[in-house]
Amino acid sequence: MELISSLQNPRIKQLLRLQSKARERREQQLVVVEGAREITIALNNGYQPEQLLVCEELYARSDYRGLLSRLPESRCLGLTRPVFEKLAYREGSDGVLALMRPKPHSLDDLSLPDNPFLIVLEAVEKPGNLGAILRTADAARADAVIVCDPLTDIYNPNVVRSSIGCLFSVPLAVCSSQEALIWMHNLKIKVYAAELQAASWYHEQDFTGPSAVVMGTEADGLSAFWLENADTRIKIPMRGLIDSLNVSVSTAIITFEAMRQRNFE
Repeated sequence: MELISSLQNPRIKQLLRLQSKARERREQQLVVVEGAREITIALNNGYQPEQLLVCEELYARSDYRGLLSRLPESRCLGLTRPVFEKLAYREGSDGVLALMRPKPHSLDDLSLPDNPFLIVLEAVEKPGNLGAILRTADAARADAVIVCDPLTDIYNPNVVRSSIGCLFSVPLAVCSSQEALIWMHNLKIKVYAAELQAASWYHEQDFTGPSAVVMGTEADGLSAFWLENADTRIKIPMRGLIDSLNVSVSTAIITFEAMRQRNFE
């Protein structure tokens, strides 16, 4: 396996650009994925690897030692520890990075059951929140997450990290709010808009039919578009001094209430 020991190597410079710039990821159609578990989840869900970069010193402690056998040796590169640590996004990394091809994420790519439950996000801007919501979607087995008018790149390395690879396992679509609303209406999916001033409590709603909960940003909440076009506005009881929760926490509360009503099917 070829070993890269210089930070001036053109491939290392390419990786740094891909990590820091969404435009580079779009133009090159490449995504950087760190961590053997995350890479394994991506491979198991049909993502195509272009290259695997390995620091053997760190990879020796990984729980996913069989990962290297899944790619031909010609697609594997070795990295010295100083070079890998320059690229690594998280502490305690197990010494593996991959370059992968992103997937298309249109509404038409989603395959839903007859009675779906969806999480819809408007103008999500914090990669950590998107990643946490994807983890909730995975844990609850929501049928899809729809990201409307995003203000962050869904393949931002912090989304990969905070989702612990669920970015690759959860069905995901990216579109405009108007496209999402028309699509859901055509499928007769009831739309619930979460807002602080709503009159209806979330736990008093019936989520047993085809349903979607729409979540806005922590700073501004949902836009007038969703508040005016949703079937029902819902809220979570707030009993403390602070009148809002982190959007990922709010999403989890409503999602697991829906799953409870559906007997966690």
